[in-house]
Amino acid sequence: MTPESKACIEKHKEQMQGAIQHLEKELTKIRAGKASPQMLQGLMVDYYGSPTPIDQVASINTPDPKTINIQPWEKTMLKEIEKAILAANLGFTPQNTGEIIRISVPPLTEERRKELVKKAKEETEKAKIAVRNIRRDGNEAAKKLEKDKTISEDENKLLEKDIQDLTNKFIENVDQVFAIKEKDILTI
Repeated sequence: MTPESKACIEKHKEQMQGAIQHLEKELTKIRAGKASPQMLQGLMVDYYGSPTPIDQVASINTPDPKTINIQPWEKTMLKEIEKAILAANLGFTPQNTGEIIRISVPPLTEERRKELVKKAKEETEKAKIAVRNIRRDGNEAAKKLEKDKTISEDENKLLEKDIQDLTNKFIENVDQVFAIKEKDILTI
């Protein structure tokens, strides 16, 4: 295998690993019955007129598996944070104590668990699409190397086969990540 072929495979392998990492990050946002600060990740709060991530205006912690505490750096932000949580429709109601905002994470109903599995499945499909798109880019790069006479036609066929093998491996990884999350969500 030529150095160009190896470089092509390495580049696309790294991109596929990035797709898996992105999937894992997205799946941490889907709660499985336990409170976690990641449940609020990506939530934007109106901070003096500009949308700001909640973790930049408050500290978020979980004193126990069923509670999330949000302590804003400024007390004036309590109402804005509360408003943002309600607007995000996350499935829980914040309680403003005047000092902190406390969220009691309700136990998941069977229906809600199925919805969360469906959402996890959607994220899994997005990851599979990303991996397949990376495969397409890899195959195009292989064709370009052959066209530029950097690699032979036989080398191109081997490279495309290696890219397909890599794709199959990463699609399998995506399915494993989903299976773990599905089990986590459905476990009561």
